[in-house]
Amino acid sequence: MSSRGVRQLAKQTRFDLMLLWRNPLASFFTVVLPLVFLFVLTALFGNDLVTSVGPKLASRFVPGIIALSVVQACFVNLATVTVFRRETGILKRVRGTPIRPWVFMGAQVATAYAAIALMAVLTAMIGWAVYDVSLVWKTVPSLIATLIIGGAVFCALGLAFTNLVLNETSGPPFLNLIVLPLYFVSDVYVPATDDTPRAITLIGDIFPIRHLAVALQRGFDPLSNESVWPAANWLVMAAWGAAGALIITRWFRWTPRG
Repeated sequence: MSSRGVRQLAKQTRFDLMLLWRNPLASFFTVVLPLVFLFVLTALFGNDLVTSVGPKLASRFVPGIIALSVVQACFVNLATVTVFRRETGILKRVRGTPIRPWVFMGAQVATAYAAIALMAVLTAMIGWAVYDVSLVWKTVPSLIATLIIGGAVFCALGLAFTNLVLNETSGPPFLNLIVLPLYFVSDVYVPATDDTPRAITLIGDIFPIRHLAVALQRGFDPLSNESVWPAANWLVMAAWGAAGALIITRWFRWTPRG
């Protein structure tokens, strides 16, 4: 990676970040809506102790909302923006400019990671300040690793799924149709309990969203006896990410479908 490429990447990332914050719809679904879900969930279910010694119920909601933010920023928003740029001819024109293709796409991924970092910190701070959610400092390295892996996986899946989106208008409804049902079986809105039907957890275990949410949950439960390094969850997510990367290398389109 040359110094020129790094400078181009930084410049393009600043441009993409500016576009994100100037797009009210994209910034709402990426930043505002997940926080709204956090407030709604705690209002509906309360914030009592999960057991007689803790933790608070909100400590189960916070990692789920962070997982939702990762999926929205890296899968839904990245795929939506990419399809729009493909169908309007922007991706095709980029191939004819001095900017390297990896710089252009890398800036979109870097923008997604910036949104992840913002939402992880913001959600955790709101959980701590408003809902008395414990911040387990020894799990911070594991949380960071989970966010890095999760971001890479869902960016790969987002770019891979652009092959299935026909045009820019069908992108948001199609992509949300995929993830919304999975949120309900993936410990995002309501974490699974002993009373949760086994079929629900089995379905969730197939897909990477639940593994992301479960891996994040360990960082907010000071009473958990499980390892702070959720290697099994990371492996499942990595397998999905590898499949997405394979699809990208073979079938990613730079030209409009029409």
